Amino acid sequence: QVQLVESGGGLVQAGDSRRLSCAVSGRTTSTIVLGWFRQAPGKEREFVAVIRWSGDAYYVDYADSVRGRFTISRDTAKNMVYLQMNSLNSEDTAVYYCAAKPNRGSLRIGNAYDYWGQGTQVTVSS
Repeated sequence: QVQLVESGGGLVQAGDSRRLSCAVSGRTTSTIVLGWFRQAPGKEREFVAVIRWSGDAYYVDYADSVRGRFTISRDTAKNMVYLQMNSLNSEDTAVYYCAAKPNRGSLRIGNAYDYWGQGTQVTVSS
């Protein structure tokens, strides 16, 4: 129903910035919730950021570990969602996944999302 394709990952130096992109296609709705999750080596998948349309504005939220450094945004006209990552450090090394679900609810829980991209690797070198 919804297809997601991430891009923009790669090898970066600590302190650098990187912008990830997620192309969204398929049967999307105005209430769709789009999130970013990541999974580091040896760790469980964790929530990173989320964005949704609240009726009159976009609502966004972040994991404490990335708050103030990462910014999630959306371009509906281009069917894209982005994750701007600043001040990257080795703890940010992970496979980053774009995820989507039809509407609001359990925004930080990965299992609540119905659709997932293939992931894009971000490696931060110290």
